[in-house]
Amino acid sequence: MNGGRRRTCVIGLDGVPHGLILQLTGSGVMPRLAELIESRPSGSLRKIRASLPEISSVSWSSFMTGVDPGTHGIFGFTDIDVDTYELRFPSFRDLQVDTLWDRLGARGLTSVVLNQPATYPARSIPGAIVSGFVAIDLAKSIKPLTHLAPLRRMGYRIDIDTGRCRTDHDLLFEQLDESLRTRREALIHLSESVDWDFLQIVVTGTDRLYHYLWDSLVDPSHPRHEQALDYHRAVDALIGEILDRLNCRERTWLLSDHGFCAIRQEVQLNHWLQENGYLEFDSEPQLGLETISGRSRAFALDPGRIYIHRRGRFARGSVAPGEAKSLMFELQNRLRELRYDGAAAIREVYDASAIYAGPRVPKGPDLVVLAEPGFDLKASPRATRTFDRTDLVGMHTYDDAFLLSPQPIDGDLWIGELAGLLERECERDHERNESDDQNEPKAS
Repeated sequence: MNGGRRRTCVIGLDGVPHGLILQLTGSGVMPRLAELIESRPSGSLRKIRASLPEISSVSWSSFMTGVDPGTHGIFGFTDIDVDTYELRFPSFRDLQVDTLWDRLGARGLTSVVLNQPATYPARSIPGAIVSGFVAIDLAKSIKPLTHLAPLRRMGYRIDIDTGRCRTDHDLLFEQLDESLRTRREALIHLSESVDWDFLQIVVTGTDRLYHYLWDSLVDPSHPRHEQALDYHRAVDALIGEILDRLNCRERTWLLSDHGFCAIRQEVQLNHWLQENGYLEFDSEPQLGLETISGRSRAFALDPGRIYIHRRGRFARGSVAPGEAKSLMFELQNRLRELRYDGAAAIREVYDASAIYAGPRVPKGPDLVVLAEPGFDLKASPRATRTFDRTDLVGMHTYDDAFLLSPQPIDGDLWIGELAGLLERECERDHERNESDDQNEPKAS
């Protein structure tokens, strides 16, 4: 398979925190990953920062483009219509810039991308792509469509049934195993049918497992503990097979898009805004913000985005341009003081213009709230209390994502910086491959 040709592989483990990698490799649950870490120079395994907010749609969009939401335009899983206040769901069509794979293609390099979140509906890249979460229709998840029939034959599963698996944990493990099996089969098919230079696969079952059963990993007495470990053993086996099969062991990168921890309390920002006089509704809200009152001065979207209800931006906006900055400052200070049983719930409240850069900044939130670990930010307009709990047990964290690179990388690292690093590595490998081809002895 391509002899000594240099190629790059990326394995994404959605939501896997750096601390859990250390635990699972140190305890023997993931021996192939432990072996790879041991073979790398010290410092090759490290923590990295997710995007803000720390969710998959934003972090993976930053990874695949190398820029933040102010340029790529994806600020969350949802956006709001400024006229109707209805929620909409941004798709791959809303991504405003080229991806890493587009830029590699412009250099003559071919990519295989499997189960990449935030790429639905799939759009053509130089190579092949299969969309990941949130993907609905398999036929709209694959480019080119020549790969649709083989994936259908293998019963390819895009994702688990999150609605049912949230409470039916027998079904959860069944579907986690099934999705991992079909992910492996799709990987074999694509890697053997496409002459690739760059290959990326993302495992999203880890994120699903942690949301529903994070405690099963950290508590050995949990009745699902061994099942949770077995799933990670299967992920480790897939990592080992990729290293053995694809001939790119020395150029394989592993990463996560955010970390994870246990939920102590969920924090309902829209209820907090209502309770403190910033948000009003003209009638009982249903699922969204359609009945927001013109008297409202601010509202929130999941997970921690706060929008000033500006006159001129929103149809019923009431905040004059000259008042917006002082209101933002007031909200920042008050939210930083939010406590639960004496514990700080909020780590920081960022002015979005200070953390984002690019032409899309005015389309995004005014403030981005980062919670302390254990306080999971939500924005239901129907919430009846600021602090609440549901059946979810795990939440995302900002600065405990992990990266395992071929060589150590200096400095504080954000996930969006990886695109440039990977581009440069692929370009160097391409130049070396071409040089090897030119210097190869010709048959007489």
